Amino acid sequence: MASTATPSTLTLSSLLSQELNPNSLLFKPKPLLFTPHKSFSLHPLILHYKERKSNGPIVVTAAMAAEAEVDEAVDEEGGEGAVAVAIPTSKPKKGKAALPLKRDRTRSKRFLEIQKLREIKKEYDLKTAIELLKTTASTKFTETAEAHFRLNIDPKYNDQQLRATVNLPKGTGQTVKVAVLTQGEKFDEAKNAGADLVGGEDLIEQIKGGFMDFDKLIATPDMMPKVASLGRILGPRGLMPNPKAGTVTANIPQAIEEFKKGKVEYRADKTGIVHLPFGKANFSEEDLIINFIAAVKSIEANKPSGAKGVYWKSAHVCSSMGPSIRLNVREMLEYKLPNA
Repeated sequence: MASTATPSTLTLSSLLSQELNPNSLLFKPKPLLFTPHKSFSLHPLILHYKERKSNGPIVVTAAMAAEAEVDEAVDEEGGEGAVAVAIPTSKPKKGKAALPLKRDRTRSKRFLEIQKLREIKKEYDLKTAIELLKTTASTKFTETAEAHFRLNIDPKYNDQQLRATVNLPKGTGQTVKVAVLTQGEKFDEAKNAGADLVGGEDLIEQIKGGFMDFDKLIATPDMMPKVASLGRILGPRGLMPNPKAGTVTANIPQAIEEFKKGKVEYRADKTGIVHLPFGKANFSEEDLIINFIAAVKSIEANKPSGAKGVYWKSAHVCSSMGPSIRLNVREMLEYKLPNA
C-alpha cells in the first residue's frame, strides 16, 4: 500500500469483491507510528489509513459503516447455513408449587379448600364470622374458638402493659385441673372447694422435680415467698401465681370456682396482640357470641393508661386449625346482645 496525497482506504467491501486468501490479510510487522501528519484508524474488520496534510491532534475512530456492511453480508450468506437455536422453556409448575402465595404451598388440601369459604381482606360482622368459624372447623377433633386482637400499645412501657382475666359466661369447654399452694386451715378449705391438688412445701418440691400435672396454680399470699423459687420453672409456662391473674388470693373457694367455670387469663404479647380462647367450635353460635363479647368488654375495661390514639387496630377469629376471619372493629364494639 503506497502513501499518496489522496487518502487510500482498505475496507471490507473491497476485500469481499476479491477472492479471500490468507495472504491478503497479512500485514508486515512494521511498527505503527503516529505523527501529527499521519493517523491510523483500526477496527477488527477494516484497516483505514490516510495522510493528513494539516497539523492537528491524532484521531483514532471506528468505522460504523463497516459494521453495517458486515451485517448485510452475514444476512446474505447465512440463508442456507443459519442454525435456529431453540431457547429452553421451564416446565409449568403443577399442584401446590403453582400456588402464588408461598405460605399456601405448605398448607394441607383441607386448609386450602376451607380458606376459599372466606375472603381474605373482607371485614365480616360478628354473627357471620362466627358462622364461618364453625364451618371451617372440619377436623376430627373438637377445635377451640380463638380470638386475636391487635391493640395500639407497646408493652415494653410499663403504662402500656395489659394482663387481666375474664369470666366467660358459657365456659371454655375444657376441664381445668386446679392446684393450690397453701398451709394451715386453708388446706382443708381448698380441698372442700374442689381443688384437684392441694399442698405446701411438699408440692413445691414436686414441681421442682418436674411435676406439672395441672392447668392452674393458685397460691395464698403467705406462700408467695416460698413460691418465688419456682419462677424459672413456672414463668415460661404461664403458671406462675400472680395477683393480676387472680391466682394469688386469700379467697381460695371463689378462685377455684371461677377457674372451674371458665375464667381465662390473657395478656398482650410483645407486639401488642392479645390471643384469647373463648369456647369450642361445637358451642352454639349464641354461646360463642356471648363469650366473645365478654372478652371484648374485659379488654376495653382494662385499657392501659398509656394507650394513646385508636386502641383497637384489628380483630380476627378462627378455629384452632382454620383460617383467620377478619372482623369489622366498629361493628364489633357496637354489637349488642339480643337479651341485653
